[in-house]
Amino acid sequence: MTEQKKPPYGMIAILFTGAFVAIFNQTLLNVALPSIMVDFEVDASTVQWLVTGFMLINGILIPASAFFIQRYTNRSIFITAMSLFAAGTLLAAVAPVFGVLLIARMIQAAGAALMMPLLMNVMLAAFPVERRGSAMGLFGLVMIVAPAVGPTLSGYIIEHSSWRTLFFIVLPLALVPLALGIFKMKNIMVQNRELKIDSLSLVFSSIGFGGLLYGFSSAADYGWSDPLVYGTIAAGAAGLILFISRQLKLEVPMLDFRVYKYPMFALSSAISIVLSISMFSAMILMPIYVQTIKGISPMDSGLLMLPGALIMGLMSPVTGRLFDKFGARALAMIGLSIVVLSTYFFSQLSLETTYLQIMGMYTIRMFGISMVMMPVMTNGLNQLTPVLNPHGAAMNNTLQQVSGAIGSALLITVMNSRAEAAGEQLLSAGTAPETIVNRALLEGINFTFLVSTFIAIVALVLTSFVRRARPAAEEEHRAFTAEPAKEPAAEIQ
Repeated sequence: MTEQKKPPYGMIAILFTGAFVAIFNQTLLNVALPSIMVDFEVDASTVQWLVTGFMLINGILIPASAFFIQRYTNRSIFITAMSLFAAGTLLAAVAPVFGVLLIARMIQAAGAALMMPLLMNVMLAAFPVERRGSAMGLFGLVMIVAPAVGPTLSGYIIEHSSWRTLFFIVLPLALVPLALGIFKMKNIMVQNRELKIDSLSLVFSSIGFGGLLYGFSSAADYGWSDPLVYGTIAAGAAGLILFISRQLKLEVPMLDFRVYKYPMFALSSAISIVLSISMFSAMILMPIYVQTIKGISPMDSGLLMLPGALIMGLMSPVTGRLFDKFGARALAMIGLSIVVLSTYFFSQLSLETTYLQIMGMYTIRMFGISMVMMPVMTNGLNQLTPVLNPHGAAMNNTLQQVSGAIGSALLITVMNSRAEAAGEQLLSAGTAPETIVNRALLEGINFTFLVSTFIAIVALVLTSFVRRARPAAEEEHRAFTAEPAKEPAAEIQ
């Protein structure tokens, strides 16, 4: 890839628009699932496949994005991705049966999976290291605001219209960047036309990441003792081991795990994984608390979280500029200190905690997270050489998917186990039966937030080892990758 002297702002704006729509769509459907269950007469485990299927396609395609970005032009990838996304959106809007809607969501996911890695790689190619913080701050704005607006807008639409309206709203939003991409987008990244994908790598990757994502995301519904859960997790772990082993043997790997020989990238990945798990605690537990225990409507629940997400989005460009000036360590340590304290506050929730108290503390928590995610991720990517940028971006996006699924499963399990134990204690103590469920659930939520506090402390400790990263010399990269290839890459059939 080539680094541009003058960033192509127009093209980046088109990519931003496409990425925003894709991420916005990903969280749009969650609130609509009960309505879809009624319309298509399916149960909760079936309708959940609209979310699980989308996630699985992402988990399979994102690891392969490094190959696509190196093999094809950014223009052709963008047009293909947005075309798939728009086609899936239209099909979903008119789906006559549930099976068609599920296929439509998977087509959407195939397009959306390529958008974030593509945008990240264009940003890395277009901006020099000393300006990447500001650029990636804008990238963070897309990542944060889009999923925040989705549930709130979705809640309003579901209260006043059909779930199909959601897709009819997204469709024109997808067609605009597609049209701009066709007529205005140019190529700024150098491709390797001889690059070929290894078919076994694709198979192992699909089994590995797909199995882990499905297994962990199913654990909350079926329980850890279900053969489907531990079977798919075991298959996923085996597939991942085979995938990593094969990548280290190939001369041109599909996903290059040698990015972890760069210490700042490895450290940034570890911090991001730990922080993602902690961050998911509020995203999962807060709606349960405000809707089930406090009796707040889904729309008001979404509005409660909106200020925090908007603050996080608005802070992202500011944090990017601060990163360029001061580096990641100071920002991340301040931000994580805020996250630790605010998460501990949520471990002290009661039946009397007010709506405004929750909103205020959630907003403060998101402010803290805004000082960590993008600076730490950008610092890690800055240490990679240009040839490894696609692999680093793909690795980050893949780990976010996997850590999100694992974190969600573990936190829900902790909450359910604690709530069950608390319910038994309350029952044996002679507590009024009508209050046991809410009080037990509250105990489970508080304990899970306490666990999440300690997870955030782990991220804070790791952050103390961060130092400002600069691109490794090309000679250093060659030394890292000078291991003789044991097996050439095979062309996919």
